Amino acid sequence: MVNIIEVNNLVKKYGDLTAVNGISFSVREGEVFGILGPNGAGKTTTLEMIEGLKGITSGSVSVDGHDVATSTHAVKAIIGVQLQSSSFFQGLNLVELLDIFGALYGRRVNAMELLTRVQLQEKAKAGAKELSGGQKQRLSIAVALVNAPRVVFLDEPTTGLDPQARRNLWDLVTSIKADGTTVVLTTHYMEEAEVLCDRVAIMDHAKIIALDTTTNLIKKAGTSSTIHFHVDKPCEVSLLRSLPAVEAVIAEDHSYQLTTTDAQLTLPALFLQAHEEGFSLKDLQLKQATLEDVFLKLTGHTLRD
Repeated sequence: MVNIIEVNNLVKKYGDLTAVNGISFSVREGEVFGILGPNGAGKTTTLEMIEGLKGITSGSVSVDGHDVATSTHAVKAIIGVQLQSSSFFQGLNLVELLDIFGALYGRRVNAMELLTRVQLQEKAKAGAKELSGGQKQRLSIAVALVNAPRVVFLDEPTTGLDPQARRNLWDLVTSIKADGTTVVLTTHYMEEAEVLCDRVAIMDHAKIIALDTTTNLIKKAGTSSTIHFHVDKPCEVSLLRSLPAVEAVIAEDHSYQLTTTDAQLTLPALFLQAHEEGFSLKDLQLKQATLEDVFLKLTGHTLRD
């Protein structure tokens, strides 16, 4: 798969403060790439340097082969940007706003088509100040799409939204990817990264400390899942300990908890053992390891500490 973004040894300093400290990564064309980390980790600064909105102290960034430092206009022509906080012209309705943003790119846009795509067609004649938080975020994404970009950047797109508005925006991001557009987003929500992103870069204290798919990050970090179940008769703990990937077994009466590094290996073996030993598994529950567990193991603190 072709890389549409290349970031090499990127550094941003403000005096003695290093906001981004020598990070390198690539983004594949057509994927949703997430940068996950706490506030102050350097996520927004990283995006702003890739977008050409902020100067680079050292290192390099290219988007679709264009060097951001020397070909800023070429880069801005093929990207769409949704900022953490967006302000819109007052006194204009949504159609007029999109027409103006399209004109900035020298494009005639189909405003109603864009509004329909972000589920704001019923607000076409309303002003931005009349929109809810979730609607304003969807309008910001519509603005980011006016130039039919190759890459869309979303900076903390669901911060401050209620759960339903957040999921509506997730659906929108998924539809943008389905059209073949590359999406780069920052977030501090673990579930958001797990649901949306093909690959995730975990960022902490200005550095990228891990980068891979969610599944691989969990496997590489050696984070564990737990399997809890009841049985109709006692079973041998030694047999449970011998199951693939099982690290520990806790037994209490007819209740058992297995800690495993790979539930996909452990569960089939557990079912087979239950069949061979003649006991029934009841109330089986699986608690999968998450990116929260990965972050805690890599950094020693939770995302919101």
